[in-house]
Amino acid sequence: MSSEAPRLLVATRNRGKLRELTSLLSGCPFPLVSLDDAGIDEDVAETGSTLEENATLKAEAYARLSRMPTLADDSGLEVEALDGEPGPLSARYAGEGASDQERIAFLVEKLTASGREPPWGARFRCALAIAWQSEPVEVVIGDCQGVIIEEPRGSNGFGYDPIFLLPELGRTMAELSSERKNRISHRARAAQAAVATLKRRSEDADGSPHRHSRA
Repeated sequence: MSSEAPRLLVATRNRGKLRELTSLLSGCPFPLVSLDDAGIDEDVAETGSTLEENATLKAEAYARLSRMPTLADDSGLEVEALDGEPGPLSARYAGEGASDQERIAFLVEKLTASGREPPWGARFRCALAIAWQSEPVEVVIGDCQGVIIEEPRGSNGFGYDPIFLLPELGRTMAELSSERKNRISHRARAAQAAVATLKRRSEDADGSPHRHSRA
């Protein structure tokens, strides 16, 4: 590896997610670059059946386009009463182009129709994939347990954060400060493992590939 650290492309167009990942990856040994910074406007279809597959698809595709090491994520909400839905379809659950408010309303409507009593057990899950040139993709996982409530609470978040309650704190994800959320969220836990992987990579003098790791 050369003495000059390569840049790491963070492959997401979601501004909230990009802001969160940039903060969570503050310990990364590589300078971070966004898709806009890299001048990449192509979209990669999330055709995988799991979060891991989608994250890997995006990391590999954007690494080819950018010729840079690339980190991509796929995150999802898994609800017990819906047999793990929406999962990889979380962002598109209420249809393409739906707003966060529309997705929340659609999810609560489905849960109400399920006949199960609220609150509904759930977990947020995040897969982060790191693609290197001509080497195996490395994938790390983070999750966060909680419950879904009927009425949104809080404004400091995005996606399903306002209805995802952390029982031990008595607050939704959207009611937490960014600092607190960035210590306990699914994305935070995956990012911690990713930073450890990236640090190992930066210290790997011979550039040998690592095996896949999980957290």
